[in-house]
Amino acid sequence: MVIKNVVFDLGGVIMDLNREQAVLRFEELGVADAGELIDPYEQNGIFLEIENGELTAEGFRHQLSKHAGRELTLDEIQYAWMGFVVDVPAYKLDYLLELRKRFDVYILSNTNPFIMDRWARTSKFTEAGRPLTEYCNKIYASFEIGVTKPDPYIFEYMLKDSGMKPEETLFIDDGLRNIEVASALKIQTYHAKNKEDWREAVDEQIMSYEL
Repeated sequence: MVIKNVVFDLGGVIMDLNREQAVLRFEELGVADAGELIDPYEQNGIFLEIENGELTAEGFRHQLSKHAGRELTLDEIQYAWMGFVVDVPAYKLDYLLELRKRFDVYILSNTNPFIMDRWARTSKFTEAGRPLTEYCNKIYASFEIGVTKPDPYIFEYMLKDSGMKPEETLFIDDGLRNIEVASALKIQTYHAKNKEDWREAVDEQIMSYEL
């Protein structure tokens, strides 16, 4: 058995996260219970509804405006969502490019149109002006698939759509429950930590399957 595909989570793996900063920014918009709604792994309430595709960006803006008691703009909400993002280390993106010389590389993320369509898939994603799409074969985003991790369906959808075999696929995520569900589906896994430099560990795990 050898690894042919490497799948990365986005938040907490490729990009460094700061949940507290995001909560503070939403509180400043008037979302007093932001701390209860925002989670680093899976959101709650309307924050979950936008990540599983039940709400569009405009629908979320409308619902959040009612929740906050004042009319909010898409740009204000974008700024609050971006509070999650501390950094996208260039060395991690360079590593993805190196991996792509030998493997198929994918992103599987619980995310939303504000993070993905208004930032990650645009030239704003890196200082070099390169969108996330240039670092992987394909992005599997929860809001487009209609379900969030750790629901097994999102993994099954990705495997079927891409043609990947689970035993030939290594999945890197910072959420333990996501790792557990992937493992149950026979996907190889590595449990990363937020802000970790996991390159050596991932290399070692890939090599262990080649021995």
